[in-house]
Amino acid sequence: MPPLWALLAFGCLRFGSAVNLQPQLASVTFATNNPTLTTVALEKPLCMFDSSEALTGTYEVYLYVLVDSAGSRNASVQDSTKTPLSSTFQQTEGGRTGPYKAVAFDLVPCSDLPSLDAVGDVSQASRILNAYLVRVGVNRTCLWDPNFQGLCNPPLSAATEYRFKYVLVNMSTGLVEDQTLWSDPIRTNQLTPYSVIDTWPGRRSGGMIVITSILGSLPFFLLVGFAGAIVLSLL
Repeated sequence: MPPLWALLAFGCLRFGSAVNLQPQLASVTFATNNPTLTTVALEKPLCMFDSSEALTGTYEVYLYVLVDSAGSRNASVQDSTKTPLSSTFQQTEGGRTGPYKAVAFDLVPCSDLPSLDAVGDVSQASRILNAYLVRVGVNRTCLWDPNFQGLCNPPLSAATEYRFKYVLVNMSTGLVEDQTLWSDPIRTNQLTPYSVIDTWPGRRSGGMIVITSILGSLPFFLLVGFAGAIVLSLL
């Protein structure tokens, strides 16, 4: 499946129903070091849900997060009435017992997207990237702030595989209109122990150090042997 960024770059190509698409990692061109230990940057589902015809009314896109497991591909994010789940990070133990809603944002019509040509402009880069990308795990205070209001999008766990799903919600009815598949598992990075970090480019292994020491001492022993031979020849 080609990355959404590549398709958008060719003029916001139209897709079919979002039901056959998956959330994708953001392109490394625009999100380096992704995933991190606690965050994942994804491409927003732009030009997916309004591909066949323009949508009328107000819509939002919900992003659900789930720790990968044997049955995670079939996990539902709606009830029997098509009402989207409102489960939180805390209620699902960070996605371990079920999907939680991490992010919600307005559906931007494909025709209203900012041009990617200006992404190199420092004054516009942040606005453009926010229009195209969504970051999971960026709110470090919502779990502990008693005054926090809104969706809590706290840091993810390191070295953990997650799946993600976008859901289109009609805000007039409060019901699910469309949704993507669950993404393939995306693994956050693992913290590297300090003891194994090579802090000096010239660091060598123990074996190399021993060999270097022997080779470094060899000229000394040869010189001593040569001097001894000269002394013996004079006696």
